[in-house]
Amino acid sequence: MRKGFISLQEVRNKIYRKAKAEPEWRFWGLYTHICKVETLERAYYMARKNNGSPGADGVSFQEIEEIGVRNYILELLQELLKGEYEPFEYRSVSIPKANGKERILKIPAIRDRIVQGALKLILEPIFETDFQEGSFGFRPGRSAHKAIRRVDKELFRGKTVVIDLDLKGFFDNVRHHILFEKVAKRIDDPEVMHLLKLICKTNGEKGIPQGGVLSPLLANIYLNEIDKMLEKAGRVTGSVSYARYADDLVVLVYPGEWVDKVNRRLLEEFEKIEVELNEEKSKIVNMEKGSFQFLGFEFTMVKAKNGKCRPNYKPNKKARKVLLEKLKYQFKVYRSNSLERLVAAINPILRGWVNYFRVGNSEKVFRFIRDWVNKKLRRHMMRKKQKKGFGWKRWSKEELIKITGIYNDYKIRYLRQKALPAR
Repeated sequence: MRKGFISLQEVRNKIYRKAKAEPEWRFWGLYTHICKVETLERAYYMARKNNGSPGADGVSFQEIEEIGVRNYILELLQELLKGEYEPFEYRSVSIPKANGKERILKIPAIRDRIVQGALKLILEPIFETDFQEGSFGFRPGRSAHKAIRRVDKELFRGKTVVIDLDLKGFFDNVRHHILFEKVAKRIDDPEVMHLLKLICKTNGEKGIPQGGVLSPLLANIYLNEIDKMLEKAGRVTGSVSYARYADDLVVLVYPGEWVDKVNRRLLEEFEKIEVELNEEKSKIVNMEKGSFQFLGFEFTMVKAKNGKCRPNYKPNKKARKVLLEKLKYQFKVYRSNSLERLVAAINPILRGWVNYFRVGNSEKVFRFIRDWVNKKLRRHMMRKKQKKGFGWKRWSKEELIKITGIYNDYKIRYLRQKALPAR
């Protein structure tokens, strides 16, 4: 008797329930689910949504859609089924950093993004059951804002000593043998392991590519033992909490004896997985005197009117600098273009940046950004009229916004509720 069709979502749900019920179970027969048209098509449309540029083979989404997505998927499927699939080398793209250095992103070919996405769709529900509460990066139902909320809450509770760790070139230095051992604790499928090794080895003898579809999941698998140690420390001592987003980690501790002990245990755990710390950037911060950076925010403690201290977090200098550089570039590129085209280019940048940072104490920074943008707009408009100055008397603030249609929603949405008393 022929079995009924089982959808990809049903497969994922069944895998998740099995993994949750049996934490020691090693899964086999997964390659069959990866090599399904539905899985590969879902992975394609996930990649298509991001609308990235072509990889080393030069094939774009437009070219794939011209020949037909289903035809492209079926051809890729045959390679996987016959064991003939070989990933292309990654295309390297340099992204300027605020400190003048560059970050190298590795861009897979679209066909390889599809395969990585299919592998992620099947592996994710297994490892999601193993991940810890303090891990927020690239997980279903979690976000950077939830990580920030956790940090904010724990600072309110009085955990004002922060172990701020910077992992040195984490993605470039992941040890493959350690990663494969961790994956194999849950996966007993030679074809899946072979596929994973093909994907990782394309990046070289070590490391997982920043920009790869599968890399965030692999990073969470690699660092999960660190999370488990911190969760246990929190349960045993009642003094420790943490938040991790990919390779960005902060540990919050009540002042006292546990700070040095937790820091020492962290160093031991990182040494086991051969992760180096950047000693210049890693530090232990007493929040009564200092500050730390996390996910683009600068955290400090300020005294409220009632005399109690509360966390204060706003866009850090690096985030502000990156935004202004992007905006300056747009004003330069569209200098000779119409006002409408300039505003159409600027608004998505402002909207995305403000939506991310509006959860903090960003009022002053937002006012500065808004005034800076409006001033540049005024200069652009006066230049079009072949006049000097900024047109302060010609247009009021309200008129400028109405005429230009420039983004103007700078309202703050606070994450926290009510201040909690310190311990």
